[in-house]
Amino acid sequence: MTTTLPTDSSARLPGLIRRLTGDEKHAPSAHSTIDVLQVLYDRVLRITPDTADAPERDRFLLSKGHGPAAYYAVLAAHGFIPDAWLDDLAGPESRLGHHPDRLLVPGVEIGSGSLGHGLGLAVGTALGLRAQGLLQPRVYVLLGDAELDEGSNHEAIAYAGATGLDNLTAVVVDNASASYGWPGGIASRFTVNGWTADTVDGRHHDALYTALTGHRPRQPHLVVARTESKG
Repeated sequence: MTTTLPTDSSARLPGLIRRLTGDEKHAPSAHSTIDVLQVLYDRVLRITPDTADAPERDRFLLSKGHGPAAYYAVLAAHGFIPDAWLDDLAGPESRLGHHPDRLLVPGVEIGSGSLGHGLGLAVGTALGLRAQGLLQPRVYVLLGDAELDEGSNHEAIAYAGATGLDNLTAVVVDNASASYGWPGGIASRFTVNGWTADTVDGRHHDALYTALTGHRPRQPHLVVARTESKG
């Protein structure tokens, strides 16, 4: 599949985000992800509205689905959904819920929002692509650091490392909201299980791009994107 990446969305995103109101409770969750999402959709992911169902597309899974406002804005910026949808977030006739729904929102790969599910789904997706002989597509999954408090992630981390699932990249947005943390930091939780890892400034687009494309053969890859503290 040949995919031309969309142009830089920087000029459009601020106005699109301002159109989204009604979920102020989760505004910090959404704001912490905007730069990662922008770099992914502007510069990394091989997917467009025309190839949203193509077998050879890259897959992006938003595990951190309880704060989807920035995600919706990025999807609108790249033509997956109409801009006008942003004006009625979670309204009675809206397709845009407080958790994204893959059956209602074009470009969304999974319904998400419950903490701790996205990484396991990403591992299953990556494994399924491998089993089908689809070796070109990559699977990217975006998590919040607090999600790693959920025990289901440990099994996904261990399995992906043990099977050398090298078509998988996990991105953890670290805004210091986790209750427990991990000895040695987030990256060490993954590298001890056979992953490669990069920790970068979650607002620095060039650093994010380098990390997001820095995966190596025979190992899954982690990017820790540090942002300002939620508190």
